Amino acid sequence: MTVPDAAFKVVTPYKPNPSLNSLPKISKLSYLLGIASGISLTITLQNWHSFPAFPIYVLFISAFHFLEFYITASYQPGRVTDDSFVLDNPGYHVAHGIAILEYGIENYMFPSLKSSFNGVKLVGLSVVLTCQSIRTLAMVTAGINFSHVIKNVKENDHTLIQHGIYSIFRHPSYFGFFYWALGTQILLLNPVSFVLFMFLLYAFFSSRIPYEEAYLLKFFGEQYKEYMAKSWIGIPFIYSSFGFKEKMKIDH
Repeated sequence: MTVPDAAFKVVTPYKPNPSLNSLPKISKLSYLLGIASGISLTITLQNWHSFPAFPIYVLFISAFHFLEFYITASYQPGRVTDDSFVLDNPGYHVAHGIAILEYGIENYMFPSLKSSFNGVKLVGLSVVLTCQSIRTLAMVTAGINFSHVIKNVKENDHTLIQHGIYSIFRHPSYFGFFYWALGTQILLLNPVSFVLFMFLLYAFFSSRIPYEEAYLLKFFGEQYKEYMAKSWIGIPFIYSSFGFKEKMKIDH
């Protein structure tokens, strides 16, 4: 089945729907993220001389999910929902659960290993900081055009962003998340989870990016083709031109 005609209709922008926002859920998640951030920051500051990788990891995980909701609420108050924390993906939780398990096992069996290689941890920390900044900047730059869900209908306020960070990367939020996730595993010195994350992230984005660009090509036509020619995805072995015709067949 080809992309449906509804994908090409211009419709009115999304209107706020209070029923989509569970205030108890938002309050609970904000509270839990705040507790996790506070505890991990305290431990990090008290033990900074020993480079406490795990509390730093928890701090950045908490900050990531807080920023996903906060930036959405700041720039798209009519679209924000309790799902904007992006905490409802079982696969994501399983992956980080495996990472935590690996860290715990290796820290128990090889404590001296996990407490060394501070240079490698510093690389991971730098990658996480840089890529979190790129993702957040992408969300801010896109403003009302950013969405956690691929749009299959072109709204009348949907424009093609090509300035700022988008003048370099055409999917900077994906680029940022891809390397942010890998950076967390470098920080933890998790070789097994690093490989696992790389495989899972590649599998996800190699499908999602051509899928999304199939719609963007329909929405913006030649304008998007020209943009593709001068911008960069930045994730290895993912190319828009490869297989995008197959991705045009979307079941809806």
